[in-house]
Amino acid sequence: QVQLVESGGGLVQAGESLRLACAVSGRTFSSYSVGWFRQAPGKDRDFVATISRSGGSTYLADSVKGRFTISRDNAKSTVYLQMNSLKPEDTAVYYCAARESTNWSTQQYNYAHWGQGTQVTVSS
Repeated sequence: QVQLVESGGGLVQAGESLRLACAVSGRTFSSYSVGWFRQAPGKDRDFVATISRSGGSTYLADSVKGRFTISRDNAKSTVYLQMNSLKPEDTAVYYCAARESTNWSTQQYNYAHWGQGTQVTVSS
């Protein structure tokens, strides 16, 4: 069984930064590509960023390109989402998800394992 635990959320002001972490346990971490998704109040859950299992390939949503980066440390079984220049519209619950595949995916249905989420609130 794979477990994912997100951390690093919080309340910040616009323009500030946060780094989210997704710790993965239970199986061989390097077997999984990982994605980040977010859900704002009253809205659907949307794709944010994803990284291949090697870390050699990443993809980010247009809304966060140039501000967010995704990385992974396979030795620590952790994926990071560095969020800079945060905006109020980035306010959401952020979820990480894992799929047992070489390649990343932007589609939620491709991910079998999900964390519980961490709240990010950006004030103006």
